[in-house]
Amino acid sequence: MKPDGRKIILPDQEVPKQWYNILPDLPKPLPPPIDPETREPVKPEKLKPIFAKELLRQEMSTERWIPIPEEVREVYMTWRPTPLYRARKLEEALKTPARIYYKYEGVSPPGSHKPNTSVPQAYYNMKEGVEALTTETGAGQWGSALAYACNIFGIKARVYMVRVSYEQKPYRKILMESWGAEVLASPSGRTEFGRKVRESDPNHPGSLGIAISEALEDAVKHENVKYSLGSVLNHVLLHQTVQGLEAKEQLAQLDEYPDVVAGCVGGGSSFSGIFWPFYYDVVSGKAPKEVRFVATEPTACPTLTKGVYTYDFGDTAKLTPLLPMYTLGSDFVPPPIHAGGLRYHGDAPTLCLLVKLGKVEAHAYDQVSVFEAATLFAKTEGILPAPEPSHTIRFVIDEALRAKEKGEEKVILFNLCGHGYFDLKAYEEYLNGNLQPYHYPEEQIKKTLENHFRQYPWVRELPYLQGL
Repeated sequence: MKPDGRKIILPDQEVPKQWYNILPDLPKPLPPPIDPETREPVKPEKLKPIFAKELLRQEMSTERWIPIPEEVREVYMTWRPTPLYRARKLEEALKTPARIYYKYEGVSPPGSHKPNTSVPQAYYNMKEGVEALTTETGAGQWGSALAYACNIFGIKARVYMVRVSYEQKPYRKILMESWGAEVLASPSGRTEFGRKVRESDPNHPGSLGIAISEALEDAVKHENVKYSLGSVLNHVLLHQTVQGLEAKEQLAQLDEYPDVVAGCVGGGSSFSGIFWPFYYDVVSGKAPKEVRFVATEPTACPTLTKGVYTYDFGDTAKLTPLLPMYTLGSDFVPPPIHAGGLRYHGDAPTLCLLVKLGKVEAHAYDQVSVFEAATLFAKTEGILPAPEPSHTIRFVIDEALRAKEKGEEKVILFNLCGHGYFDLKAYEEYLNGNLQPYHYPEEQIKKTLENHFRQYPWVRELPYLQGL
């Protein structure tokens, strides 16, 4: 019997057996990461002290399909396949002819999409005998996911949490500690770089760039410790494609195919996870219609909409290679907005290339309009969304209203990448009228980027971005 479309749940055995890798299907080759010392593409051996060998192999791989180990699939089956819902009550409230579907990743143990990559990362490190993983986290979703995965595979987790989120979201810290992780407010006194930042500003709110620097320093200075990243890099994004691969099968059961696929972007992992498999359909000629891919972000951290496409460091201490991406400058210090997972100064190189080439749209929204959309979603669909995907809900509502004006029966798919039950403080501030519709000043972005180009003028001369 054909499903009625309210909720589509696949059986356990339908958990994907392969991840999709977008690299062979990009319209142009991905510009390589650059070693700032040699000014040449980074050699893989330089990254071996940081990442597990298999993750490095996946990072550089041009294989379109990468097998998922059975041990990882077994853990995935704890919560995967995740449900696909049709937002009928939201449609009714908007009186729109659009059909809205959302892939709900909040059913995972940590409450977000993040364990889709933390589980394989912990698994591959365990197989290599790594004893501990360090990482950064903004809102705490990634830190929670890594703590969960490390606990499963018997690895220690050390999480550097952006200080403002550490203070705003204490329950995320408690969740991480419940799974055995050590959680430090960043900038911390544990690392040399953290101490340096605190000396210059004892009340520094922290940033993802600073937290990444601390986690990297910790990893490279200690024996049998590696670093784990929750977004941005290719191997992280391809792990997330279980979302889109499942969504394709679920929509196929309804004889549906999206006109629009949307998702929020901090580093790019959740959005890439939902849209990459549909992008593959488009470039391989399998898609039955044209599809728009739409990335959403905050006006308080407008990387894709206000940033510059260039080479920049992934962290504030400039320990990472230079990555080709839209950036607000690696010295960017974000305001303490509540969408903590969307406060990164850059974005995934694959996503940035597709935005640069016009294959992906980007839209930015202020946090007041975002929480307005989130509360409407909660009232109609019953799920309190995290602040991060609420940026996408804002877009979806606006898009559905545009469809209403034009009388278009378009199909909209987005990923509700996490619930908001650890974000009640943010909702309290919104409901009490204390949130401001903050827009990050363009003059500050200009100042930060001018400083970057003053320190590294030669990045403008690198040939890899020419013609883009």
